[in-house]
Amino acid sequence: MKQITDKLYRGIVVFLIVVVVGGGVVLALERRDVQPVEIALSSSTLPGGNGEVYVEGAVQYPGAYLLKEEDTLQSILMIAGVEQDADIDRIGVYVPRRGETERPQKVDINRAETWLLTALPGVGDVLAERIVNYRREHGSFKRVEDLCMVKGISEATLEKIKEYIAVLDESTF
Repeated sequence: MKQITDKLYRGIVVFLIVVVVGGGVVLALERRDVQPVEIALSSSTLPGGNGEVYVEGAVQYPGAYLLKEEDTLQSILMIAGVEQDADIDRIGVYVPRRGETERPQKVDINRAETWLLTALPGVGDVLAERIVNYRREHGSFKRVEDLCMVKGISEATLEKIKEYIAVLDESTF
């Protein structure tokens, strides 16, 4: 009986050795056909330099900001003062081509503060304050032409600033 058991154990050991060696040979052959994968990291970088970026929408201080090489989108947005209800999941960035004509910067007369309104041609501190006060007392402007209801703004003044202003409602943000 012991002889049969010894033969059985030897047979099992030989079988296991054949399986392990055979498996090793199969794995070695499969690995030999596998080509190494080359991973190349992109070395392209954005062009350096300074410029300006225009920020508008749901920010406290819309306008053009000087862009330095170390600036990030987050740092520019912090300076512009992103408002509570801003949808930061949908930020758009437009990069013009060299020589492309620039669109004039539009000032939303329903949201602009006094300091921004003074940047408009022919609008000084007093007139800018009147615009803000009128908006507080009467509500938002419905159209650009409604600006003529503000004391001191004539049709001639409106014509000077018309290309620089816009009336945006809350749904555009």
